[in-house]
Amino acid sequence: MSEVLTKNIYEHFISSHQYEPLVIFSPGRINLIGEHTDYNNGYVLPAAIDKGIVAAIQKNGTLQQCNAIAYDLNESHQFELESIEPIENGGWRNYIIGVVEEVQKYGKMLSGFNIVFGGNIPNGAGMSSSAAVENSVVFGLNEIFELELTKEEMIRISQRAEHNFAKVKCGIMDQFASMFGIENHALMLDCKTMESKSTAIDFGDYQLLLINTNVKHSLTDSAYNDRREKCESIAKLLKKESLREVTKESLDSIKDRISGNTYKKGLYVIEENDRVLNTVKALESNNLEEVGNLLYQSHEGLQHQFEVSCEELDFLVDFTKNTDDVLGARMMGGGFGGCTINLIKTSAVCSISEKVENAYKQKFKKDCSIYNIALSNGTHKTTTL
Repeated sequence: MSEVLTKNIYEHFISSHQYEPLVIFSPGRINLIGEHTDYNNGYVLPAAIDKGIVAAIQKNGTLQQCNAIAYDLNESHQFELESIEPIENGGWRNYIIGVVEEVQKYGKMLSGFNIVFGGNIPNGAGMSSSAAVENSVVFGLNEIFELELTKEEMIRISQRAEHNFAKVKCGIMDQFASMFGIENHALMLDCKTMESKSTAIDFGDYQLLLINTNVKHSLTDSAYNDRREKCESIAKLLKKESLREVTKESLDSIKDRISGNTYKKGLYVIEENDRVLNTVKALESNNLEEVGNLLYQSHEGLQHQFEVSCEELDFLVDFTKNTDDVLGARMMGGGFGGCTINLIKTSAVCSISEKVENAYKQKFKKDCSIYNIALSNGTHKTTTL
């Protein structure tokens, strides 16, 4: 978490409203492995990171009037509690008002409040800035209005805001990782039961490095929803709740009743669930080479079976295969842009970073961006000290 960012958000709230706010830090997340499995009730292995959203929030003494300021964008939005509707192309506004409305639908009473928020999560990098914003709002509202919501209830509210206002039918992973993160741990989450197991992360001479393509292809949301519909169609045909209950054998039994494209999507999810479980075992036995192999396998599946990669992501993953200093890499997030996650030898970070930056620029005539990250605690109150 950036102390400078926290101080700036706090001071902007004071200068705008002339009274003290509550300050919340809500982290973004990485996902070590387990992509597109969460909305299929599968397994994922995310972790909260030290980049995220800082929100300053407090009641303003009115019954209805709310004021939100997006510090980074120098934009604001005013709304009243009794007349909230999704905003077409509303961007960040829908995350704020979506959470507020879902809290009210949950039967909790609110009054007017002010909020200022900003962050240091790179836009479009696949680190779930939207979930971090949503969690910061619901956590802040829970504190200042003493709503007595549990963290489980808060993340469900954040998820419903994403579904009903941002119109993205996301799973629960992003909100869960952002809310429940534990420093220096990943969370093996069962998205069906909501049970999680923390896994200590100690990569020894290796570390995680994110490389951002700095591209975000425009079909992401529609393609995301299309993939979800294909997965749900398989489960429905087999009279199962989700792909979590589908085995490869049962998928093969309907192979002649679905398209080849749909079959590939279902097979990817089944295999990716197995990869998550195998990655946890490899981490527990400190078998980093196997972790790396599973990362590469995951990318192969995302590229060729689930078909959510892109040329830039594939280039970055393929580039790492030319050195022994990278054990594994894959695309991370919904796809069609964003970051790759790389398990790389710490002593080689500088040299490999320079090489990949030069090669990427030569190939695509644009820059990639490289981020070191640390694993963080989840959404929490913080101070400006």
